[in-house]
Amino acid sequence: MLVGVPKEIKNHEYRVGMTPASVQEMVAHGHPVIVETQAGAGIGCSDEDYAKAGARVVADAAEVFARADMIVKVKEPQAVERQMLREGQILFTYLHLAPDPEQTRDLIDSGAVCIAYETVLDGHGGLPLLAPMSQVAGRMSIQAGASALERAHGGEGILLGGVPGVAPAKVVVIGGGVVGENAIQMALGMGADVTVLDRNIKVLNRLSGRFGAALRTVYSTRAALDDHVLGADLVVGGVLVKGAAAPKLVSREMLKSMKRGSVLVDVAIDQGGCFETSRATTHADPTYVVDGVVHYCVANMPGAVPRTSTYALNNVTLPYALSLADKGYTAALLENPSFLEGLNIYRGKVTCEAVAHDLGYDYAVPAEALAA
Repeated sequence: MLVGVPKEIKNHEYRVGMTPASVQEMVAHGHPVIVETQAGAGIGCSDEDYAKAGARVVADAAEVFARADMIVKVKEPQAVERQMLREGQILFTYLHLAPDPEQTRDLIDSGAVCIAYETVLDGHGGLPLLAPMSQVAGRMSIQAGASALERAHGGEGILLGGVPGVAPAKVVVIGGGVVGENAIQMALGMGADVTVLDRNIKVLNRLSGRFGAALRTVYSTRAALDDHVLGADLVVGGVLVKGAAAPKLVSREMLKSMKRGSVLVDVAIDQGGCFETSRATTHADPTYVVDGVVHYCVANMPGAVPRTSTYALNNVTLPYALSLADKGYTAALLENPSFLEGLNIYRGKVTCEAVAHDLGYDYAVPAEALAA
């Protein structure tokens, strides 16, 4: 199978779908790889590095898309990339379709086989291809929030950890999953006053066991959200419903009663965001203010630390990419029901139930679609 790796073109996206080491593994399995020139520049890998790994470096994305049987990317294909997809071609990347009807329609029209990192499961119901980026984004959320709290960036002008004699910032983390746990770790490490809200008692027990009395754990109800969000200096939204649009947990009305200069960091923005006033921003222009509250809603947060992110991502995606190349997508997916969960669009059919529900498409059962 000919594998293609284009250069990412989303705003300030410096990650790359495959590292030279991953390319070397793919070539060792007998699969030729073509890589767009400068695709790895953002992680410090040159065209020569890819050539030494066994890839052929090509001049532009058009050649990659025209020739490759499988495209391996990081972020969802942009409009110009979607027009280059063809029927039966495999696209293996993050998609986040539920809040993106235009991308969904284009992928349906392309006839491509679109497998989303973020909906692949492991044997325990976890999200193994999303987890490393959630770890990165969770940790970055506190860095970003701390910066946004500075007065020059529109915030209250407070230091996250305070100093002796001056209280630290109050940080509220909504959702105790991978994003939330990593945000908590960073916020506590910086000396903040941290509270986490979640509706899963097992999650709260686990977090309490890990962080002890330094962390306040609260069962999430509407009343609890109102109480803790309104008193917060920094709120991190880290909720996730696999494949579906994120629930809106902080309303515009709540915003009016929050502290002026407080900060919302919406890590769920790739799935539409968990704050009613969220809209996707970029690393070039990361924040905006609504009712005096600073919003940080960058849709590709891990793209700011591409070396860490790319290597962490390749550690988990490479085995799946090799399986697709070695076995073909039909066998690779049907032999592994957890991997099959990643199939979102198959030759014009929507095969992710959450996406079909949120965007109003008929749902095609993945196994039945492949068998047909």
